[in-house]
Amino acid sequence: MAIPKPLCECRICREARYKGVPYERTGPSVYLQDANLLIDTPAEIVSQLNRTGIERVDRITFTHLDPDHIEGFRVVEQITLDFRTWKAYPEKQIQLVLPRRLYDRLGDIRSVYGPLVDYYETQGFVKCVPFETQITMGDVRMTALPVFRQEPTAYILVFEKGGKKVVYAPCDIKPFPLEEAEVRNPDLLIIQPGIFEEGLKHDFTYPDDHISRTTIYTFDQTMELADRIGAKEILFIHLEECWNKSHDDYMAIAKEHARVRFAFDGMTIRV
Repeated sequence: MAIPKPLCECRICREARYKGVPYERTGPSVYLQDANLLIDTPAEIVSQLNRTGIERVDRITFTHLDPDHIEGFRVVEQITLDFRTWKAYPEKQIQLVLPRRLYDRLGDIRSVYGPLVDYYETQGFVKCVPFETQITMGDVRMTALPVFRQEPTAYILVFEKGGKKVVYAPCDIKPFPLEEAEVRNPDLLIIQPGIFEEGLKHDFTYPDDHISRTTIYTFDQTMELADRIGAKEILFIHLEECWNKSHDDYMAIAKEHARVRFAFDGMTIRV
C-alpha cells in the first residue's frame, strides 16, 4: 500500500503528505544497474524512473504477478513506443526475463484487448526470454528460486557478480528456501521485514490464523532467518502503511541492529 494511502488522515499518511520522501513511499521496485534490469513494475514506476534519473532499461523481470508488483507493466510501451508507427523503436526493445513458470502465467495479465504480453510482443515493445533456474546477463548471474505453497507463487532472486551476492526477497517469501545453497552467505539480503506485532494501526493485533501469516514471517522470525543464512547486511523493503511506522520509527529500529537498514524511495546501494 502506498504511503500516504489515498484519503487517509492517520498520523503516518499526514506526515508523508507534508514531508514527502523519505516519509512518502511508492510501490516495490529495484533497478540493478549492472544489468540495466528493472525488477517489478508497480503502478508508480513511470514516476519512479523519472525521479531517480535512470537512463536505460534493457531488461525487466517480475518476482510474482500480484498487482502491486505488475500494475505498471505498461511502462514498456511508454519507454519504447514510436508514435509514428505504434511500434517500438528497435533499439529500445526490452527483454522480459522471467522464470518459465511465471512466464507461462503471464497471459493472465489482460486488458480488454486480451493478454498484454501478446500485444507488447507483437508491437516489439518486449522480447520474452523465459529461463528455467538461472540466466546470465553480461557478467551478472541471476538465479530464481520458487517459493512453494500449493504452487510456486513468488520467486526469490539471487544475483551474483565478481564474488558478491545479493538475495532479493521482497514479498510472499514464506516458506523461504533455506535449504538452497544459493541463498547462503549473501553480502546483502533485501527482504520484507515481516509482521510487526505491536503498535499497528487501529490497535490491530494479527490473529494466529490471519492470512498474512501464511505468506510472510514476523519481524523476529525474519531476523532469525537472516542469521540462519548468514546475511552480512539486511535491507528491509515493502514497508506497509498499516504497520503504523514512519521513516523516523524505522531509523530508530535500525539503530538497534548493527547490520540493518530500511529502504526508502530513491535509495542507492553499492555492494
